[in-house]
Amino acid sequence: MIKIAVMGYGTIGSGVVQVIETNQDSICKKIGEGIEVRYILDLRDFQGDPIQSKVVHDYKIIAQDPEVDIVVESMGGVEPAYTFVKAMLETGKSVTTSNKALVAAHGADLIATAKEKNVNFMFEASVGGGIPIIRALNSCLTADRIEEICGIVNGTTNYMLTRMAEEGCEFEEALKEAQEKGYAEKDPTADIEGHDAGRKIAILTSLIAGQQADFEDVHTEGISSITATDILYAKKMGRVIRLLATSRQSEDTYAVMVAPFLLPKEHPLYTVNGVFNAVFVRGNMLGDAMFYGSGAGSLPTASAVVADVVELAKHIGKHIELEWRPEKLTIADYKQQCMRFFVRTTADRTEIEKIFDTVAYVEVPEAADEIGFITNEMKEEEYETKAEQLGNVRQMIRFHS
Repeated sequence: MIKIAVMGYGTIGSGVVQVIETNQDSICKKIGEGIEVRYILDLRDFQGDPIQSKVVHDYKIIAQDPEVDIVVESMGGVEPAYTFVKAMLETGKSVTTSNKALVAAHGADLIATAKEKNVNFMFEASVGGGIPIIRALNSCLTADRIEEICGIVNGTTNYMLTRMAEEGCEFEEALKEAQEKGYAEKDPTADIEGHDAGRKIAILTSLIAGQQADFEDVHTEGISSITATDILYAKKMGRVIRLLATSRQSEDTYAVMVAPFLLPKEHPLYTVNGVFNAVFVRGNMLGDAMFYGSGAGSLPTASAVVADVVELAKHIGKHIELEWRPEKLTIADYKQQCMRFFVRTTADRTEIEKIFDTVAYVEVPEAADEIGFITNEMKEEEYETKAEQLGNVRQMIRFHS
């Protein structure tokens, strides 16, 4: 009998217990033996709940129980999650987590501790919810050199941008609706300003580079400046605006960014709407592939966590190698990357062409007091210089080819 503990009985933790209870038979067949939730760590008591007898308030009870083989961390945040997870690994227990903040900050350290203690640290659900992107990178795509990862990895912002495109509403209205439906937090800053996506692309970059990509080094922009007028321009160009987390090979490192992009119809991510997430991967041997599914929510995320539990149960006493060294990766300067830019300005065409040379103009009747145009391909650094010379720039959104 495999005994596990769940640390944190919120949305994800309760979902993990539900998945195990609902799919008990099939999970046990995959593991080859039974599975039991022995402890639930939480500050609350849950009186009257069927799980009440399993609740403990001290993580050391779990750490010191030699019968517990696997621990699920679903508390969120960096501390005390890091202290608790480290303790579990050091006492010989494997751990799985959905906590992207923890993984982004301490992934390399926790993997090293797991290796030292001959246990495992897994984190499939930390990126893309129920999408199996991390397992794919660590097993299915190990023969490839990954040249690019481009993903819609935040369901909140994708839902909001989808609604803005469908209803023509402004950012504030879309945010309010997302909060009412439970897709956005009361404080949505981490989502709408791109920090959540920044942590996720840092994790993926660390895995494909094999060393620590610090999320603080990822250039991050959110969607709070996107307006209904931007959506009108996008439709005129036959494109959609999506918040993308991108990591692209640049010489011996990766250029990593989170920002709104204009996607063309032929791009695989163009049709990813609502709260769904998708990650596009390009390998030097594989070519292009895309992983698509529910990016958030209790049960999709819990499903990915329990998949880790099954994998951990199959490898008790055996460490699974993950290449993620603690040495810091120097991320390429995003200002040296080349692309095209869509610009909205109140400057006139003479000024625009004097500074940007040949451009393609985009007109929408609702924006008669401004000019929209698309630049030729140039480095971000060059665009910033030209935009400063032009002045009167209302908006800039990058093109994704």
